[in-house]
Amino acid sequence: MKIKRSEGEVVKETASPNTITTLKNDFKTLGITAGSVIIMHSSLAEIGWTVGGPVSVVQALMELLTSRGTLIMPTFSSDNSDPTKWKNPPVPEKWWDLIKNEMPGYQPKITPTREMGIVVETFRKWPKVIRSAHPSLSFAAWGKYAKFIIKDHKITSGLGEHSPLARIYDLDGKILLIGVNHYNNTSLHLAEYRSEFSGKKNILNGSSMKIKKKRRWVEYEDLDHNSDDFERLGIDFESEINYIPGKVGIAEARLISQREIVDFAIDWFTKNR
Repeated sequence: MKIKRSEGEVVKETASPNTITTLKNDFKTLGITAGSVIIMHSSLAEIGWTVGGPVSVVQALMELLTSRGTLIMPTFSSDNSDPTKWKNPPVPEKWWDLIKNEMPGYQPKITPTREMGIVVETFRKWPKVIRSAHPSLSFAAWGKYAKFIIKDHKITSGLGEHSPLARIYDLDGKILLIGVNHYNNTSLHLAEYRSEFSGKKNILNGSSMKIKKKRRWVEYEDLDHNSDDFERLGIDFESEINYIPGKVGIAEARLISQREIVDFAIDWFTKNR
């Protein structure tokens, strides 16, 4: 796990500041074009010091994609979940019922993300960005296919067939990783749903939701997700296709086919889990 660095440390590591102009050039070099469908995971600190910070990152991508393109980011609110399962950090058992009874109901336009980074939180609030209905594992999208991607996100399929990940797969979208590795590659969870492996199971979870304007704690079953081996899977995939990462700012960056790595992961899970 990377240690969070101060802004001063990021400044020292940056030879020349990133700008909207330089970022657009980096995105072009990586292979992003107008009309692309992109799901992005990023670390602003890894990109280096940027004039305008997260606003410049989002604006540069949108200008390059144009209105014909689509940009998606996971906007998870992991604190709106069953507190009995919390690990980072866990909370006392005597708090559990209170949390379930008092957690505000999920509201796409209001509920903040948790530990998703400043780029994601900036994107979530951007004009014309819409967000899916899942109370804990939502996605936000902007552009041509935004409505198609976020509609009908079922509570029992957070990252599965009835989630934005599957719609990105249908559109043959691309995954953009900037300053993060495949451990953060949410699309690999879609392969978990589509694969058969030892220990695969559903678990009971819960979230606070607004139903007919009333707050309710709703329990639901979904797949027990596990990303512990995603980094190793990603290394094997890149080795298989001889992939060479590029750069965005000073960060290592990857632009890969979501469909290709999900299909690879289905077979990989079967063999390695």
